[in-house]
Amino acid sequence: QVQLVESGGGLVQAGGSLRLSCAASRRTFSSYAMGWFRQAPGKEREFVAAISWRGGYTGYADSVKGRFTISRDNANNTVYLQMNSLKPEDTAVYYCAARSGGQYSELARMYDYWGQGTQVTVSA
Repeated sequence: QVQLVESGGGLVQAGGSLRLSCAASRRTFSSYAMGWFRQAPGKEREFVAAISWRGGYTGYADSVKGRFTISRDNANNTVYLQMNSLKPEDTAVYYCAARSGGQYSELARMYDYWGQGTQVTVSA
């Protein structure tokens, strides 16, 4: 079992930045690929970014490429999502997720554990 706790969400103006963190409970965190997903009101959960177990491979949704950066610190069991140049359409609840095995996926159903989510609101 892996428990994930997100933090760092909040209210920011368009063009601003936020850094989300996701702390994992398990010492074997480094064996999990990690992903960030988001869900806006009335919409389905969508892929944002993901990173392989060692951090050597990353993937991003087209809508966030060049603005968001995913990274991980295996020594501290934490994955980050640096979000720059935020837009109102980035407003959503952001979730981190862990997938057993080293490879990440863009599919939410491929992840085994989920955090409770953190709200990000971007005002125009």
